[in-house]
Amino acid sequence: MEDLLRPIYQERASHSQTLGIIMVEKGKDAFPQTDQFDTVLLVIVKEAEKQLFIKHYEYRNGKATLYTVMESQLNIWLRHGSNRKVIDWILNGKVLFDRNGYIEGLKNELYEFPSDERQVKMGVEFAKLIRRYQDGKAFFDSKQYLDAYNYVIHGLHHLARLAVIEKGFHPEVTVWHQVKQIDPQIYKLYVELLESEETLEKRLELLFLASEFLIHSRAKLGGHHLIQVLSQKDDYWLFGDIMEHPELQIYSVDLEVFIEFLVDKHLLDVEKVETKGQGIFHRTYKVNK
Repeated sequence: MEDLLRPIYQERASHSQTLGIIMVEKGKDAFPQTDQFDTVLLVIVKEAEKQLFIKHYEYRNGKATLYTVMESQLNIWLRHGSNRKVIDWILNGKVLFDRNGYIEGLKNELYEFPSDERQVKMGVEFAKLIRRYQDGKAFFDSKQYLDAYNYVIHGLHHLARLAVIEKGFHPEVTVWHQVKQIDPQIYKLYVELLESEETLEKRLELLFLASEFLIHSRAKLGGHHLIQVLSQKDDYWLFGDIMEHPELQIYSVDLEVFIEFLVDKHLLDVEKVETKGQGIFHRTYKVNK
């Protein structure tokens, strides 16, 4: 396999902008990591015309995909945890080319998983968990059980990834395999939702009760990053200023729900500021110290 693809990756290795090249081969149970391809080549470059460029190849009885990604885009994926398969490729793939130990440095950073990066990723997963839980609960209360089930499943995935990050690991593509070892309580919730002989309504009811406790117990931990950023000034924040803060844009559409959750948990205070309209106030936010 490597010999067949050698001309492709050797050409890239000769470019001065190339920082490293990794190869991942599909194993017996590895299809999620390689997107059904037999081989993945990941080429990391310093600069390129595009942040990400993908090519597909065919050889003998196999097919390969070539990812050429700029370092800046890779750093976004790694910081936000938004492309878990790439993390898996870096940690478990075969290094074909490594300029000045660049890939080795990436691996060390991923294994060390610094606290500030963990806090950011936990915040993002927690915000998504809150969104899925609240939307699912709304569907459940209106007796739309299949829609509620869909949101609960997504919420459990965010809870699983959050549990993995808490323990200092990066969530893998096969996250439930990790959670089974790391947090059996969450794994049991997932299995019971899928396999219990109770009615769907009863399964969801029990899971919402359990989830409420698990979410409440993680409120300070999940909100740590956002609260830390808002603590940078003593004054109150308008929501527009929170939304535009560079470090908080990663929360995207989940930011409003997350802010209101932290208010509900008394981790953020609300102050009303008068507007020109009689009886209408700006709603501003400040960390509850």
